[in-house]
Amino acid sequence: MDTDNRRSFDLSSGAKPLVDPFGRAITYLRVSVTDRCDFRCVYCMSEQMSFLPKQDLLTLEELDRLCSAFIARGTRKLRLTGGEPLVRRDIMTLFRSLSHHLDTGALDELTLTTNGSQLAKYAKELAGFGVKRINVSLDTLDPVKFKALTRWGDLAKVLEGIDAAQDAGLHVKINAVALKGDNEDEIPTLMEWAHGRGMDLSLIEVMPLGDVGSERVDQYLPLSLVRARLAEKFTLEDIPFRTGGPARYVSVKETGGRLGFITPLTHNFCEGCNRVRITCTGTLYMCLGQEDAADLRTPLRASESDDLLQTAIEHAIARKPKGHDFVIDRRTQQPAVSRHMSMTGG
Repeated sequence: MDTDNRRSFDLSSGAKPLVDPFGRAITYLRVSVTDRCDFRCVYCMSEQMSFLPKQDLLTLEELDRLCSAFIARGTRKLRLTGGEPLVRRDIMTLFRSLSHHLDTGALDELTLTTNGSQLAKYAKELAGFGVKRINVSLDTLDPVKFKALTRWGDLAKVLEGIDAAQDAGLHVKINAVALKGDNEDEIPTLMEWAHGRGMDLSLIEVMPLGDVGSERVDQYLPLSLVRARLAEKFTLEDIPFRTGGPARYVSVKETGGRLGFITPLTHNFCEGCNRVRITCTGTLYMCLGQEDAADLRTPLRASESDDLLQTAIEHAIARKPKGHDFVIDRRTQQPAVSRHMSMTGG
């Protein structure tokens, strides 16, 4: 990727940090580099997904320019997501280019969320480009159940990828969606396995995003119930540890590890939200749980200067809402928002 014409705004020369109407500085950007995935997880996608035409996606050069524009306005943490980010062709060129912001100190962290299927191939390169830690989505350690939940996934490949990531020196955090009747009885085992390998585990409530061919209420497991069950067997102590995301952590005395809870339904975490999300088409969502969005692709392509782009970003952040309004019950038949999780990357 050609970085000779990298565009940047120097905060010290007058470019203002991005602050939303509620005084929250926007320092964390999540960018979906593709809507495609090699899995079809039951809570994320329908089995027969229609993906965007490749010509609708931003090029890797455009993604680099867009990320750089946010970094110039105070973004300190950048997470690449999908779909599955590592299935995007030539994705390592984007990591290589963005790693220059780590070298200059403009960016504190470059990371990604992955299903782990491609980690065996890319873990060493990621570490070489300054990635220090990654999130791996893994909901079960049962191969049969894993195949059922992901529809297309192979647990052995994911575990091989986790091995490769740890061998490369990457710190791995496991993300697991708590699913009623599917993995709720396995959560203690998953936690002990993760902690035994020096990995944190974060549990996530299923979110009402997109039509996935089943009722969300049948998948939804409140983490307040999960925590109460765990507390019967383990000693859980609230700790102030944070990674920049919405998880609230406890330490588990018996395992010596950390357990995170991401609770968009039982405990709205929006008050301190410092995040925005961009899709692979250049659409900016100021809130995961709201439909309001801003087109950044048009100003990005309208001029070689970033002036139009920066103006569009500023106007969008000025509309960032205070929070989302997720609801899951049998009276609410439609998902809270129509887009699938794979569009915005969680």
